[in-house]
Amino acid sequence: MDALVETEWLAANIDARDLRVVDATWRLPGDGGEPRTDFDAAHIPGAVFLDLAEIVDSANAAPMMLPRPEKFASRMAALGLGDGTRIVLYDDSSLHSAARAWVMLRSFGTPDVATLDGGLAKWRAEGRPLSSEKPTPRPRHVTPRIRGEGIRDLADLRANLDSDAAQVLDARSPARFAGEEPEPRAGVVPGHIPGSINLPYTRFFDEDGTWKHGTSLRAVFADAGVDLNRPIVATCGSGVTASVIAFAAHLLGRDAAVYDGSWGEWGADPSTPKATGA
Repeated sequence: MDALVETEWLAANIDARDLRVVDATWRLPGDGGEPRTDFDAAHIPGAVFLDLAEIVDSANAAPMMLPRPEKFASRMAALGLGDGTRIVLYDDSSLHSAARAWVMLRSFGTPDVATLDGGLAKWRAEGRPLSSEKPTPRPRHVTPRIRGEGIRDLADLRANLDSDAAQVLDARSPARFAGEEPEPRAGVVPGHIPGSINLPYTRFFDEDGTWKHGTSLRAVFADAGVDLNRPIVATCGSGVTASVIAFAAHLLGRDAAVYDGSWGEWGADPSTPKATGA
């Protein structure tokens, strides 16, 4: 199974016994609708809802931090997303939050996970079936094989200020990167990590919401001055849209790590240096 699958592929394989379809929609407060309510009203038949806002490290003050292995395994098992399954993620969010679920699953060593190109919007636009049936997944054992694969923390980013070993790419909007508008979370100072490069996540998609491919995708990195042959760490506000950069790099055969705390952690820490401007 490719990392990015088309709606035609999913429609043809949706009844495969080992395939699991997962709605990983997450939106910022005020972006319209409540993901779980929208899922209950209409979802791809057979899908389960993965609540990215709940499957987090609730003991950490930073938003959206990846959960402990025990919590991850418990939630995945309850959704039937266990060993021996292939998982296709989709979303109905302008933030393309399925990429965040992909990063989370990969960070715990889940081997067969893909995202649906175009998400629910493309599936719906093509007139494909939707369901309001409440899913009743059969619990399945989960083995977290590793923890923290492709994830970086505050200490790593501090060390990178001196070493410059990795290119730090910030997926937020130019205005937020420059510190020209306030952050949505209280106590977070506007700005960006010194030396980082602004690469808004929206640039990775065509107008219809599908992923850019091949030379067009590669050009997004090149136009921002990014060397795909050097290490990359992606950041954003909370680790969600940073995951878009990581997934885009994966589509080009490159690995990119995600700074899990992102600006929600860095910008709230009075000891970290902050930069403003483009």
